[in-house]
Amino acid sequence: MKNKSKNVLDKIFAVYDSLYEAEKKIADYVINNQEEIIEMTVSELSAKSSVSEATIIRFCKKCELKGFHDLKINLAKEMVNSEETSTSNDIDIKNIGQSLKNILANKIEEIKQTISMMDEDVVREILTIIKNARIVQFVAVGNTLPVALDGAYKFNQMGIASVVNTIWETQLAFAYTLTDKDVVIAISNSGSSKKLLTLVDIAKEKKAATISITNHENSPLANRCEYQINTATREKLFMDEFSFSRVSAMTVIEVLYLLLTSEKRDAYSWISQHEQSIAEDKI
Repeated sequence: MKNKSKNVLDKIFAVYDSLYEAEKKIADYVINNQEEIIEMTVSELSAKSSVSEATIIRFCKKCELKGFHDLKINLAKEMVNSEETSTSNDIDIKNIGQSLKNILANKIEEIKQTISMMDEDVVREILTIIKNARIVQFVAVGNTLPVALDGAYKFNQMGIASVVNTIWETQLAFAYTLTDKDVVIAISNSGSSKKLLTLVDIAKEKKAATISITNHENSPLANRCEYQINTATREKLFMDEFSFSRVSAMTVIEVLYLLLTSEKRDAYSWISQHEQSIAEDKI
């Protein structure tokens, strides 16, 4: 499976934080009115979103689209492809059944898009680097810390020495001990955390390999790291304020874990050893 490009919504979500306020008006309107957009002219969208036609064109370019016509064509194709699923972006406590279907459909799309964007050659290189690493350090701040904790747990479980810490200063101190035989995996939605950028810079000074997992492929963190894995998130469909969904980042960790277990010959013996050591705690 070769990597493929993001669909329209995921392209919008990937650049949303970097958009100007006028461009965010367009993004919000497109996200919430996909069917209407297909039948609109650029002048009509300009009036509906209270922005200039030139701003709409700039918005499309930022989303890696040729223009408004290209946006409409791609939206139409995507809607046809998902026509069989009777879902929307609505969540309503009065209709929990449909709300659950809507959430499920979008979470499935997050995972599908995240995996489809993975470049086979890049993933293969990342697996080799991790498998041969002396130590893998997972770094994250805020709401991505659970992903880093899960990653370190899984890697240690299969015999790949990994470290993680919830205190940034401790992460920083450990980074200074890295060598050219080590790997840093930095996890961030925005890819703009100054703390993570500092950690990655230290890792690079120490000649350690650096890998980013982020929703923004052109973010400072992604550009700073040697290897990048991009995620897709759909939380903007359900919430007015953007919130990072950990589902796609957790999926990346799960993918790396499963691929490494199939590649690392002694992985299963490590996992078995771990399971046996905790067996007494289970009923």
